[in-house]
Amino acid sequence: MSKTQANTKVAAPENNFGQSGNFVRENQKSLLFIVGAIVALIAIYFIYIKLYLGPREVTAANQMYKAQEFWQQKNWDKAIKGDAGFPGFEKIISDYSNTKAANLAYFYLGTAYLNKGDYRKAVDNLTNYRGDDNMIAAEAFGSTGDAYVELKDYEKAETYFSKAVDKAKNKFLSPLYLKKLGLTYEAQKNNKEAADAYKRIKNEYPESAEAQNIDEYIARAEAKQ
Repeated sequence: MSKTQANTKVAAPENNFGQSGNFVRENQKSLLFIVGAIVALIAIYFIYIKLYLGPREVTAANQMYKAQEFWQQKNWDKAIKGDAGFPGFEKIISDYSNTKAANLAYFYLGTAYLNKGDYRKAVDNLTNYRGDDNMIAAEAFGSTGDAYVELKDYEKAETYFSKAVDKAKNKFLSPLYLKKLGLTYEAQKNNKEAADAYKRIKNEYPESAEAQNIDEYIARAEAKQ
């Protein structure tokens, strides 16, 4: 290496990030704009919740009570379509989307269609329900399973009965959906899985109504293996 090369110094590139405050000063306008936009979005969100969504929630709940009465009376047509100036669940969903009432209306509407024998519409509405209540969520899964059984789609029925069992986690609904799961397995000649489902009832929910004659179901499934 020559002397000239040895004494040559490579200048270090400037690094503005190493100079305290440069980045903030040079980007101050952009940062202020971003902060302002975030503050504005938060304000808009709270205005939306308090002044728009809140009143809609109250109105929707007040409008829906009559449809719930029709549903309890098993008057499915009026529960779905409404009557005498009171909206049915379809209109609640249409007019009050994004509210808790509309979300619950999907469950009511789905079960109404299930009882009317319109299984596709039952599935469409039940699978749109999104709720935190484990009991209602489990019933929504279970009713979806019922609809798929009627549609002879046993694989999907299995999926939803399994979801119902896991979601319920109680001695009332879990054994009910385990039994339906077992029957669905039997319909597909998956007799080992059917026997396993029935045995879960016997072992995990021995005091349930479904457990009282479950030995017969176990014996039947095991005999066909």
